[in-house]
Amino acid sequence: MTFIDTPHLSARASNECDKVVLTQFFALACGISWLIWAPLWLPAFGVIGLRILPFHHAWGALGPITAAFVLTLRRGGTAGVRELLCRMVLWQGRARWLCIAMIAPFVLLAISIVIASLLRHAPISFQSFGKSREFGAFSAIGFLCYNIVTFGLGEEVGWRGFALPRLQARHSALVATLLLTVGWAVWHIPLFLYRPGYTGLGIAGVAGWLFSLVTGAVLLTWLYNSSRGSLLVVALFHATVDVVFTSTSSSPMVVNVLGAFITVWGILVVMVAGPRFLSRRGALEQINEQCV
Repeated sequence: MTFIDTPHLSARASNECDKVVLTQFFALACGISWLIWAPLWLPAFGVIGLRILPFHHAWGALGPITAAFVLTLRRGGTAGVRELLCRMVLWQGRARWLCIAMIAPFVLLAISIVIASLLRHAPISFQSFGKSREFGAFSAIGFLCYNIVTFGLGEEVGWRGFALPRLQARHSALVATLLLTVGWAVWHIPLFLYRPGYTGLGIAGVAGWLFSLVTGAVLLTWLYNSSRGSLLVVALFHATVDVVFTSTSSSPMVVNVLGAFITVWGILVVMVAGPRFLSRRGALEQINEQCV
């Protein structure tokens, strides 16, 4: 039997291949993370006694990064793995984006604290700025480093490093971001069974959380495309946003004000950078750019 390789058939086959690979990626990322988190969420179904490790929740971040490297090795071999590793440490020529990723969330947190204090007629205090409620022994710098290594790189090497370029190859940056957010949201499902801040969310709370996830995903796509594919930039931003939202300085009012700022920021990015690329450089240019 002879197969005629036409451009139409090749494009169609490539599209189907991308769908399969992305399905494999999200299934593997969720499967690994959910398995790691099992001792934390299975008690909700009456399964108790499983060993819980120190910092157990953070180990779940290994799901996306592991899935990304497994599938990259399978499809691109060691050259693909080297390219992915290279994008994890891209910093040259990206100083502006590294500064935005590291500093902007803390600036917004500081402004939010001031506004919330004025609205409550309470004294302004930065005493516990950036410190963790859950890990009180961590300094602000220690908590930030913890988040960079775990949920920063652990998640972003998968979401923005593996999935986003493949989605953007077929869709506009905004549509790709929305599709990615669906998988990202599904990955979080077990957290609603055990994680403080998730377990008490009602329908309105879940809707607000989903909207914040979309806003955050838009900003991460913008940073990824604008920094020419630097996973270091998006990992730093992801980690910094996690820190500011879980900071001991973040009372409910501070969180609400901060969330409003992040939302406006995301909307402005769509309006100014445009939904097609979410970057003035153009998404396809960055997807095809070699790691240098």
